[in-house]
Amino acid sequence: MELTKGAPPSTARIAVASFIGTAIEFYDFYVYGTAAALVFGQVFFPTVSPLAGQLAAFATFAVGFVARPLGAILFGHFGDRIGRKRMLIVSLVTMGLATIAVGVIPSFETIGVAAPILLTLARFVQGIGLGGEWGGAVLLATEYAPARRRGLFSAFPQLGPAVGFVLGNALFIVLSLAMTREAFLSIGWRIPFLASAVLLGVGYYIRVRIAETPVFRAALEERAPAPVPFVELLRARAGVLVLATMSFVLAHTLFYTVTTFTLSYATTTLQLDRTVVLVATMIAVAIMGAATLGAAVWSDRLGRRRLCIAAAALAAVWAFPLFWLIDTRDPALITLGATGALLCFALLYGPMGAFLPELFPIRYRYSGASFAYSASGIVGGGVSPIVATDLLQRTGSTTGVSVYVAGIAVVGLLALLPLRETKDADFTDGLVTVT
Repeated sequence: MELTKGAPPSTARIAVASFIGTAIEFYDFYVYGTAAALVFGQVFFPTVSPLAGQLAAFATFAVGFVARPLGAILFGHFGDRIGRKRMLIVSLVTMGLATIAVGVIPSFETIGVAAPILLTLARFVQGIGLGGEWGGAVLLATEYAPARRRGLFSAFPQLGPAVGFVLGNALFIVLSLAMTREAFLSIGWRIPFLASAVLLGVGYYIRVRIAETPVFRAALEERAPAPVPFVELLRARAGVLVLATMSFVLAHTLFYTVTTFTLSYATTTLQLDRTVVLVATMIAVAIMGAATLGAAVWSDRLGRRRLCIAAAALAAVWAFPLFWLIDTRDPALITLGATGALLCFALLYGPMGAFLPELFPIRYRYSGASFAYSASGIVGGGVSPIVATDLLQRTGSTTGVSVYVAGIAVVGLLALLPLRETKDADFTDGLVTVT
């Protein structure tokens, strides 16, 4: 596939190309999380207790996060050597096909232990694909952006998670209302996964028509790419990589605590109707999407680091009201609790779309940004729902979960403090041929 050259694409085309993939990919990833919280324990682990089945379902959910750093290294290697565009297309197809596969895996009752094995394998491939998606999408946006508008441009792919989550959960709500419980457990939960085929086709069409970024083209013209970008990254910026990864754990922890653990906790322990909880979460995520855009734009003026530090401090405080409000069982207060946590997420996540790429030079920027984002998800997204479920079971209270979330926030704050402000950094590494 040849790179498209000529006139640069419009801002609208850049926005759509960087946004559409993350929206689709996160739709795929989040419908899995919702299904893991609602049905996978019963469909794929019916021979164990409800708690063990829930933990097993969350364990398969965690597999995707373990796979993501591997995908980041793989896609980052080729993204830093042959181009961002190609890898964005491959990551999209990888993720989409794996998601469709989840929708056709037979239940445990049909094929026995092969069912959870196939589920875990599909989830692993999902993680590989998403490991290459986010970094490539934010580079597509930021490497086209004017120097002082990288925060704004980086907001395009950052809106993908909110849209993907709302779209996936809206479909779950419609299906759960339209079907009996038996029909939903049998076939209804599969429909959101199979619907990914349509989204995959749309995303592929849009991405194939975008050109390679001018920053990367200029870099290839001036010097050869790094032979092994990830190795060069470790030699030159290992400390920055570790701090960047630690700083982003909080974002995953906040999001998946609200959207995955809380969904399970509210529908099982509190015995709330799942539609009520899904609607409350969707409202919070929709507000989060708008706040993500605002935080990204503010970071062009106020700085990435400053907003991220504020987000970590606020999250450490809100970790406790989050569950106080949920435990009231009042839908409005549940929505308020979730919204507060996801506003903290947005204040951190919005600036990170530009902050992480700005921390690394072009030669290993795809590798650095992708790995920091993906590795942070192992703890924040993969482990956190399991830890929260275990803490709840051991203590019978959500206080331990709040302490855990607050602790993650403090770790993120400490990781952010040594990092430099990057909003005015030279993003082209001094390449005079960039136009």
